[in-house]
Amino acid sequence: MKKKYLLKRLWLLLAFPLTLLISWLAAAFPHWVDSWYAAWLYPGLSQTVNRLSNTVPFSVAELLLAAVVAGVLIYLVVLLRHMFDKRLDRLFILYQGAVNLGIFASLLYLVFVLFCGVNYHRTPFSTYSGLELRPSSVQELSGLCEELIARANTLREQVGEENGVMALNQTIQGTGEEAARCMELLSQDYPVLAGEYGKPKPVLLSPLMSYTQITGFFFPYTFEANINTAAPEYTIPATMCHELSHLRGFMREDEANFLAYLACCLSDNMDVEYSGVMLALVHSMNSLYSADYETFCLLAAKYAPGVQRDFQYNSQYWAAHEGTVSKVSETVNDTYLKVNSQTDGVKSYGRMVDLLLADYRVRHNIP
Repeated sequence: MKKKYLLKRLWLLLAFPLTLLISWLAAAFPHWVDSWYAAWLYPGLSQTVNRLSNTVPFSVAELLLAAVVAGVLIYLVVLLRHMFDKRLDRLFILYQGAVNLGIFASLLYLVFVLFCGVNYHRTPFSTYSGLELRPSSVQELSGLCEELIARANTLREQVGEENGVMALNQTIQGTGEEAARCMELLSQDYPVLAGEYGKPKPVLLSPLMSYTQITGFFFPYTFEANINTAAPEYTIPATMCHELSHLRGFMREDEANFLAYLACCLSDNMDVEYSGVMLALVHSMNSLYSADYETFCLLAAKYAPGVQRDFQYNSQYWAAHEGTVSKVSETVNDTYLKVNSQTDGVKSYGRMVDLLLADYRVRHNIP
């Protein structure tokens, strides 16, 4: 029986080295990723699966994740019970359990890389946009921040609020429809983004999701954009556009943030535009804080009272959800980014500013 088990199962563990080989080939031959995978295979795969998952209003990803967690826990309990059964070979039971879990993890990893992981090695969005990424002066950075502050202050007067902080003027579903429309509008300027966009899915367990410090996630097995609807509302539209950009294969977080900003700015809904500007503002001001603290303080004093309240509420909200779960989540996310060639880990989120500055120079004709 043991020999038969080995013959039937062990070969499935080859999925892991096969996945490593595919990832290596993608990194070594990025032109293959651009000309074949990103141009043909991924668009057809993502839109087909997304179209299917979008036939139901709830998050299939959330359901599958819950099922996987429950299934693994049940399996571990059964395995533990067998370990205490004196009639069974405990060493073989332990070995069998390790092999089964290893096979499961290897197959999940293989599907992840085939479904979206290869995109981490595609040509960056900056190539398609024509924007020149180069070192920028503090003066350029402060100019960008001042411009964003002025826009945020103006937009803040045009959005609704509840208990002193910004509140969306429509439902989550309506906001999701607008986010998808904005991404479609953006594709008119950048054809590489063309295609259907299924609406982002609200996560039912959003209050619990906040303890992971995650505002949204893209699930490559169902090609769904999933949103934490318990997060501060001014962040939700930009998060929706961020996750939808992954649907077009732009997996790098810095690029997804920049695309979210561009998409939100195309909306005639002030809530959505404000969300995008605030996303750009917080990243730009964080960079200015490190580059020139004195200028940062001078510009931060220019925040309108509503903008100040929104930022303060955002900080308080996430501080209230910090703990062991959030630390584990950050470690996992940091490892995930590094494994997928984002070598700065969670710091890669700050690279959005380079794209914002390149766009700023183009709009202001700065050589």
